[in-house]
Amino acid sequence: MSVLERMVAGSYEQVVFCTNPEVGLRAIIAIHDTTLGPALGGVRMWPYRTEEDALEDVLRLARGMTYKNALAGLDLGGGKAVILGDPRKDKSEGLLRAFGRCVDSLGGRYVTAEDVGMTPDDMEIILRETPYVTGLPREYNSSGNPSVATAAGVFAGIRAALVHLTGSDSLEGRTVAVQGAGSVASHLVPLLREAGARVILADVYREKAEALAAAHGAEVVDAEEIYDVEADVFSPCALGGILNAQTIPRLRVRAVAGSANNQLSRPEDVELLRQRGILYAPDFVINAGGVINIFDEFMGYDESRALRRVSRLYDVLLAIFRRAEAEGRDPNAVAEAMAEERIARARAWRKPLRAETSRLLAALEARRM
Repeated sequence: MSVLERMVAGSYEQVVFCTNPEVGLRAIIAIHDTTLGPALGGVRMWPYRTEEDALEDVLRLARGMTYKNALAGLDLGGGKAVILGDPRKDKSEGLLRAFGRCVDSLGGRYVTAEDVGMTPDDMEIILRETPYVTGLPREYNSSGNPSVATAAGVFAGIRAALVHLTGSDSLEGRTVAVQGAGSVASHLVPLLREAGARVILADVYREKAEALAAAHGAEVVDAEEIYDVEADVFSPCALGGILNAQTIPRLRVRAVAGSANNQLSRPEDVELLRQRGILYAPDFVINAGGVINIFDEFMGYDESRALRRVSRLYDVLLAIFRRAEAEGRDPNAVAEAMAEERIARARAWRKPLRAETSRLLAALEARRM
């Protein structure tokens, strides 16, 4: 299937290929839908095996951002960018500035942010070429590291899953198996422990898991053993694609609720979870805390206000779980349907929304350097 055929099939608005041989830039920006507002989504730098792999990733991620932003109640569309290359070897100021010029050429249709392989320092360099950058360090009156808000959203999602399954959202005496000991987990684990949960932790770098566990009274198992832990909730907070035909039969939990993107190896793997009676919190909903935090920048960042918005993910997920149960469908399909319903409603009041979009972009334009 050609790129244009893929765009039509997936209802993508625009796919932009950016190159600059002098600095080694090869990048793709995908804009899925801007009905609700400018397409916001991070840029990741990764040594993709092929250009086809990079295109597949950016298309999938852009679509996910549309649904994430819609269900989070944000006036934002969905987009994503990927830079082909090893961030440890291929990244340079010239490359980042060239990418920034590519973003700027879109005139605010796409707003970028930090993702895998990128750092706050990289975002500062991109800012020199375009104002359409979010998630910058706090000294820019920005939202800073989104991990705190992402973890708060996952914590709310875990509680929503428990109340749906048991009638109580208390974590006292519950066991949560957390996969990953990175930035989100480092904020999630103390929230779980303070709420009275037993936490079992694993990471491919065991020393990271042991350090986090020692700091907060958690337990550690080997990375591969985390799928076999008996727990109330399995919380994937590391790599995507970990829920598949091999790992799902091993799970001994009642719910999956974590921050990792694209947790399902294939969309149909959600049905394997449903067959086993395991409740699945759609990743593009439960991990929306970070983008909610970033959205608050458009109004002049206020952390307490942003975290109040993040806490509403509890109600969003509870509504998804209840509707899925009532309709006999999986939560992923219901969440996508709810996002599409919000976008369809928005098309009826497109002009007022465009005025709001102009206001949001003006807030970014005001800091053009």
